[in-house]
Amino acid sequence: MSVPIVAADTAERHRLPPSVPANSAAAMTNLSVKYATAALRGTAVFWFVAAAFGQLIFAGYVAGFYGRSAWQGHPELWNKVLPHGYVAGDSFFNLALGLHLAFAFVITVGGLMQLVPAIRRTLPALHRWTGRAYLVAAAILSVGGLVMVWGRGAVGDLSQHVAISINAGLILACATVAWRHARARRVDLHRRWALRLFLAVSGVWFFRVGLMFWIVVNHGPVGFDPDTFSGPFLTVLAFAVYAVLPLGALEGYLRAQRNRGATAKFAMAGVLAALTLMMIAGTAAAAAIMWLPRL
Repeated sequence: MSVPIVAADTAERHRLPPSVPANSAAAMTNLSVKYATAALRGTAVFWFVAAAFGQLIFAGYVAGFYGRSAWQGHPELWNKVLPHGYVAGDSFFNLALGLHLAFAFVITVGGLMQLVPAIRRTLPALHRWTGRAYLVAAAILSVGGLVMVWGRGAVGDLSQHVAISINAGLILACATVAWRHARARRVDLHRRWALRLFLAVSGVWFFRVGLMFWIVVNHGPVGFDPDTFSGPFLTVLAFAVYAVLPLGALEGYLRAQRNRGATAKFAMAGVLAALTLMMIAGTAAAAAIMWLPRL
């Protein structure tokens, strides 16, 4: 990134000592911005690789546990994980839950495909069609989640149900705006809203990863009752991962990308690196404790 500055003006503005040429200061500024841009890009890639790996493990768990149980004719095994899961004779809600789980698998894999630049460049038709399917699946998934939370009931207290409902609204809003920008060929805006949609859809995954990170760090459940699955920590976590933290981090990243200075880029790179390391720790804990043992 170039910074066109007149040497004499730069020396006066930054009060450079006579022994330091103004063009050297400009070169140093350019170099720091270059390194900051590379750091920001590198941590973003680091985050995506870590998230993709973790979400693929989660998708494998959904297919291997829920899908296999249904395929073998034993959907009642879902109740080992979901207290309000399969209910004998309740065909409507059992079907809604089954479709919700199936779409959770499809949308996890499909969402990751949408964010791979190589697919967008080399297979644009595949990107468009999988994108349409992703938008439809996201809408169905969010509506199905609302039906299950408020129609059948779910674990957790009212605050968590409200947070999940806000997440469903965000998914529907982001999907709608992303679709409109795609239809209007506003590619840059479409990509931004597609990123927001991906993070909103990933709220359920973020919740599990954040919960397991907290439990491992504190060597047990702190700030909530594991029997009722309620408490102040779970309330904070629900609103953080379903509505605030992922989308807030994305906005910070997008603003840092547009910022011309190095400081904002380095700062956001540090935030992304810290969040990624926490995510990796939470993913490892969730895989070891919740997902892989049930496969």
